[in-house]
Amino acid sequence: MSRLTVEASACTHVGLVRHRNEDAVYAGQNLFAVADGLGGHAAGDIASTTAIDILKPYDRLHAPADLSALLGQAIYSANEALRHRIEREPDLAGMGTTLVAMLWSGTAAVVANIGDSRAYLLRGGNLTQISEDHTYGNLVADAADVPNLREKIARFLDGRADGRSPDLIQRTLCPGDRYLLCSDGLSGLVPNEVIENILLAHPTPKDAADDLLATANAHGGLDNITMIVIDVLRRKE
Repeated sequence: MSRLTVEASACTHVGLVRHRNEDAVYAGQNLFAVADGLGGHAAGDIASTTAIDILKPYDRLHAPADLSALLGQAIYSANEALRHRIEREPDLAGMGTTLVAMLWSGTAAVVANIGDSRAYLLRGGNLTQISEDHTYGNLVADAADVPNLREKIARFLDGRADGRSPDLIQRTLCPGDRYLLCSDGLSGLVPNEVIENILLAHPTPKDAADDLLATANAHGGLDNITMIVIDVLRRKE
């Protein structure tokens, strides 16, 4: 069995329009996460930072069979932390955040998603979105006939229990894989084919992330922009 390691680069930027960055990001060794505080909601930056802070202690080596349960537990705890914060500070009621995260060990990984932040996999020269956007446009029949429905997020973390569970996606890691976790400040502005070309063009995660950030701003920078580019490598013995 191949022994694997990862190399990752994270970046976040307020963009060219917003006055406050409500995204939060964490790139550790075994855990990677992007949270996007919901625009227009109270204290989106507090929500995203709270969620990331709860996840950080899970950044350690785990048994591959435990990854799904642990990441699900981490996200449940993040939602509970939001609930407790709102109970202590009622003025924060209405704050919320999306979350996309990856926890890996050995050759196994689990990607968790709630909201419309995304996870992509570049493998064999082809980019695939491996997460599903939790928008009403994806979940409601005949959504195309409902004005503005596509932009509304159906699932996110806000401290409430109903409908706040994430998708948990199991993956097998292969040397040469390149994963991208990002907020919709990137994916909402830059077409997938452009993202694919940029990921293919750069040998290092940092160069790819820097180019993606610059491209999102070149496309208007209408939202906060946050991403992590993660390369899966064969460990040198």
